[in-house]
Amino acid sequence: MRRPPSLALRLTLLFGIAAVIVFSAFGWIIGRSIENHFEAEDSKELQVIVDAVQRALAAARPDTGLALLERRFEDILAGHHGASLYIAALDGDVTYASPGPDLAVIAREVDGDHGNGLVSQWTDADHTYRVLLQPMSKSPPANSQRYTVTVAVPIDHHLSFLDSFRRTLWLLVAIAVAVMGLMGWIAVRQGHAPLHDIVARIRRISANQLDTRLSPETVPAELTDLAASFNEMLERMEEAFQRLWNYSADIAHELRTPVTNLMTQTQVALSQARTIDQYREILYSNSEEYERMAQMIGDMLFLAKADNGLYELNTTDIDLAQEVQELFDYYEAWAEERGVSLVLDGDATVAGDKLMLRRALGNLLSNAIRHTPSGQTVHVYLERSDGDEVIIAVENPGPTIPPEHIPRLFERFYRVDASRQRSGDGAGLGLAIVKSIVDVHRGTITVISVESRTQFRITLPASPTRSIENYL
Repeated sequence: MRRPPSLALRLTLLFGIAAVIVFSAFGWIIGRSIENHFEAEDSKELQVIVDAVQRALAAARPDTGLALLERRFEDILAGHHGASLYIAALDGDVTYASPGPDLAVIAREVDGDHGNGLVSQWTDADHTYRVLLQPMSKSPPANSQRYTVTVAVPIDHHLSFLDSFRRTLWLLVAIAVAVMGLMGWIAVRQGHAPLHDIVARIRRISANQLDTRLSPETVPAELTDLAASFNEMLERMEEAFQRLWNYSADIAHELRTPVTNLMTQTQVALSQARTIDQYREILYSNSEEYERMAQMIGDMLFLAKADNGLYELNTTDIDLAQEVQELFDYYEAWAEERGVSLVLDGDATVAGDKLMLRRALGNLLSNAIRHTPSGQTVHVYLERSDGDEVIIAVENPGPTIPPEHIPRLFERFYRVDASRQRSGDGAGLGLAIVKSIVDVHRGTITVISVESRTQFRITLPASPTRSIENYL
């Protein structure tokens, strides 16, 4: 896959393109303005000559000699450098023709549209002229002689100046574009300096320096959100690393105890000869420790698969009332031994993995039985809400859980009462497994513990099949 161009190159090209467009537009506007200025000045000069010729013709009397008229026309042209004049009657007689270009040719070549006082451009050999053709009368009466006056002024010096000006102008435009591109590149590099500083500080962060934070008030406003988002990411990473460290420490602690017991019992057994019954008792004790370790390892493996979407779900329609009743039958003997009654209220059906949900309900039920005082009752409520959701509530009387412990109940190896660390209450993974199972089924689980009653409340989509497949 081709790597996209850098931001510096993109912005520099953008500066360059903008400079080309802007300076080219200004150059074209300036060039056109100067051309229009010269054209207007030439047209004004031609019109002045035509007006003077018309006044001279209007002032001429029938007895005015041709030589006198020619001197007047020469005087008119004397004030205009390089101007040429050609006057001809409509019958073809030439009244006056100044030295210079053959304006008779101009009068024949220029079409009728330009013979009504419009200015045109004409080229003769190596010279270019601005030409004006104007019909007029010699005197006011209607029967007076009519003429066509042709006036031309050379514009070679104007065109030469414009060519030189255009070359200079476009050279300056090219230089300005190059300078703007260079300045744009420098500005982009300087503008990215705070970003480079952030990158340098990020590179210095390691697993041992996750407490590093960026100061949003020290970066430009455009990077404030980036700095804040990066700080939030570091906080999440720091929390994740802390949980991972605690998790590793808890695993080591949980495994160290049974391994130490096994080693101690084995060493004691080998310290002297024992009877067969004594060896059998030691082996039974070791077997319990092995079962505890196997259960813990199995639970951790289950959590790893569930958290990473590696558990293969077998989604079916589940009769929750039937599942809860079967769990009641399974825990009945233990509940009777502790003097605890089990009561089911309600009925509901949900689509999900039967074994996983049974395990979650079993963990909640065993936890409720364990913490229910003798002579009390554990209630399980099933209901379907109006929002097409199924609610499972497991409620038991017993000591109220302090509010500060509730947010951490679903953490792995977390126990409210640390004194029960080795009292046979499990490794502290039961509620973590319940949380993972509920998350896989796109549900939620909450805890309410008030007035010596604790309720775990699970909310599941009634038909989460599609959601579970997407999760995987």
